[in-house]
Amino acid sequence: MKLVDLLEKLDYDCLQGSLDKVVSGVVFDSRKVVKDSLFICMRGAVADGHTFAADTSSKGASVLIVEEAVEVPEHVTVIKVTDTRYALALISCAWFGNPAGKMKTIGITGTKGKTTTTYMVRSILENAGYKVGLIGTIETIVGETVIPSENTTPESYLVQESFAKMVEEGCDCVVMEVSSQALMLHRVAGFEFDYGIFTNIEPDHIGPNEHDSFDHYLECKKQLLKQCKVGIVNRDDEHFEKIVEGCTCQLETYGFDQQADLRAADSHLVSKPGYLGIAYTLEGLLHFPVEIDIPGKFSIYNSLTAIAICRHFKVPETSIVKALKAAKVKGRMEMIKVSDAFTLMIDYAHNAMSLKSLLSALREYNPHRIVCLFGCGGNRDRSRRFEMGEISGHMADLTIITSDNPRQEEPQAIIEDIKTGISKTDGKYVEIADRKQAIAYAIHHGEPGDIIVLAGKGHEDYQIIGTTKHHMDERELIQEILEEDKNR
Repeated sequence: MKLVDLLEKLDYDCLQGSLDKVVSGVVFDSRKVVKDSLFICMRGAVADGHTFAADTSSKGASVLIVEEAVEVPEHVTVIKVTDTRYALALISCAWFGNPAGKMKTIGITGTKGKTTTTYMVRSILENAGYKVGLIGTIETIVGETVIPSENTTPESYLVQESFAKMVEEGCDCVVMEVSSQALMLHRVAGFEFDYGIFTNIEPDHIGPNEHDSFDHYLECKKQLLKQCKVGIVNRDDEHFEKIVEGCTCQLETYGFDQQADLRAADSHLVSKPGYLGIAYTLEGLLHFPVEIDIPGKFSIYNSLTAIAICRHFKVPETSIVKALKAAKVKGRMEMIKVSDAFTLMIDYAHNAMSLKSLLSALREYNPHRIVCLFGCGGNRDRSRRFEMGEISGHMADLTIITSDNPRQEEPQAIIEDIKTGISKTDGKYVEIADRKQAIAYAIHHGEPGDIIVLAGKGHEDYQIIGTTKHHMDERELIQEILEEDKNR
């Protein structure tokens, strides 16, 4: 592809070399440089791509995109830009032929609800006959191909590459999670979303290598409402006025508030042995009853978001109702049927805020007991262990402390930290380091009316011990336990 075509939408200075070149590939990993490729020098948390400039040119890179001057042979074209991450996004978009313009694009941001809402939207649209691509925390889905995710939102080159594959597969639209990091690091720059959704915002992702303050976190999230045609925002969020301040899109709202365009009314819990759900009546721009097989008030918000998006796709009411009833998200309040007496679920809650939100939602169902099984990751912030232990001690009737991803720490040391948190409460607990044995204990000691939640792993199908990732899927462990019980 011609270099001038790749640079068309960028402001740049040519420090040396010719613009009259044909590029064989776009690369941001120095190990993947090939002859006549364009290499983008980006600064990361671990390494600075500028330090690889000479190495990449010796490997055949004929064009370098930089933020500062570098010493390379004269035949190498050096293009200076203000921000190489932004440049990567625009160059990638051009390299793959601007695929976002060939589909309807839906971006979802917010502290909570992104993943569940993404799958709800996909379920509704596919039920209505659309072919939908998906990019999210759990996986990227392109046609029949499923690729496990490493980041909530991949690097911009990978986003555009996925978009291009979706177009090839005949996708009509794509729904994707958009993290604050993605907006801050320009991973979704270079195109305009047709629909941008802001689910909610709470203090999170604030600290080293993330956001230095809540205000910065909010400002990054808000960028989505300046990069979409239609913005759909939770009217009930306490920061609503700040969220919509300065937005440049057509604005729509949802929530319980009477000013919301789409409103939930007459909400009520649905509960029976082994099953928890929630139902409400939709009012405002649309009017019909809704029931969801995912418990908790926040499930109403997630479904309202999905309905608000799908309204623009002219999806019939019957299709919306049917798809919402069937929508399931791996590892997000995922109910696993093991008994008619109690409810067992798997959830990704892996920090204090998400665990508190989960247990609060489950308490509304007035269970006989809440049994909370969880561990904490090794080589991570120790304070999370104390906080989660204290929350579970206060909010669960029984805590089963077990192992998560111990990494290079001793599992028992992590358990001791969790116990320190629980010791601040009157909560009962047992400790069983082996996760399978802990799950077996939870199942074998389940009482009628219990809600048992396996927290922390969610969609993950592995456990990291030392530096090795071992296969471990809680769904498989549950089935193994049930089979072993049957054969006793």
